[in-house]
Amino acid sequence: MEMIKQIGFKKHLMTAISFFLPVVCASGFLLAIGNMTGGASIESFADGFSFADTMTTMGGYGLGFLPMIVSTAIAYSIADKPGIAPGLIVGIVAHGIGTGFLGGIVAGYISGYVVVLLTLFIKVPAWMQGLMPTLVIPFISAFIAGLIMYYVVGTPINWFTGLITAYLSNLNTSSLFIYGAIIGVLASIDYGGAINKVVFAFVFALFSEGIYEPITVLILASMVTPFGLTMAYFIGKVVKKNIFNRQEIETLKTAFPMGICQITEGCFPIVLNDLARNVIATGIGGAIGGGLSMLWGADSHIPASGMFAVATMTRPWAFIAALLIGSLAQAVAILVLKKQVDPDEAVIVEEEEEDISWDELKLN
Repeated sequence: MEMIKQIGFKKHLMTAISFFLPVVCASGFLLAIGNMTGGASIESFADGFSFADTMTTMGGYGLGFLPMIVSTAIAYSIADKPGIAPGLIVGIVAHGIGTGFLGGIVAGYISGYVVVLLTLFIKVPAWMQGLMPTLVIPFISAFIAGLIMYYVVGTPINWFTGLITAYLSNLNTSSLFIYGAIIGVLASIDYGGAINKVVFAFVFALFSEGIYEPITVLILASMVTPFGLTMAYFIGKVVKKNIFNRQEIETLKTAFPMGICQITEGCFPIVLNDLARNVIATGIGGAIGGGLSMLWGADSHIPASGMFAVATMTRPWAFIAALLIGSLAQAVAILVLKKQVDPDEAVIVEEEEEDISWDELKLN
């Protein structure tokens, strides 16, 4: 286990996800705008194209070439700049042989570690040192890692991906709810943190294979907290139980709009004031909403964008209903778990002034 930690598999994956997540978000918004305005992929410039077509096409490019983006990011995280060229080339190989997002991840690790090994063991004369970063390392590492992708890991990855695809496609009703609930809990309880990113990597691999329901659960789970806390505020007014202080109420005014765009971080000032109870309530909401979303077949055709993704779904009612029910479940849970507070109460953080030592003062 200690050796695995030193190799840093998780660290490099987290770095890669932080690199390509903005690409996913930007591409998702472009694709959503294109789809909402009736766009289609541009096949030929000679046939002409509309503004909506350009949005759809750009978004499709960004999402379609993610295997090479994640491969390059992982290789860079492992080997720094020398990993960029082989990471990109072998990522293109992963894309070309149809291994999808999972293949891109594997390509990045192979490329990065091959570069590290070559750097350690290849010794060249002094006159060739200048060629190492520009020719020797990129060429040999891309050559070795590319052959490994073609002849060693490409076929098993395709087989494994096909196996998972077939398995998830044949799940019965109860299994669909359970898997959706598990994804919903894991994607929601750390509010966009490391667990959420690991789940994203898994569900995006399925998304790249045409299984859209799991990533839709993740989108929903990222929205449950801001929606649920906002519902709790208004339900609290009806049942005469206020659980928010004045600062938290002000926070809700920005957290909810951010939640519409699938940005959970706006809730942090509220969540961190009572982390344990919020995590429990979020897990309940994420599980119920995620399970229903998976059960009812909500299927976002873009991997992010929150409510903007609804326009791409074949069953938008399923997503909206699951989101509202999951958010309501979180709202009820947090109202039950938390004690009533004075709405005019403000959290005052008192900072102690550092004592000044006169002995440290110097006069020049």
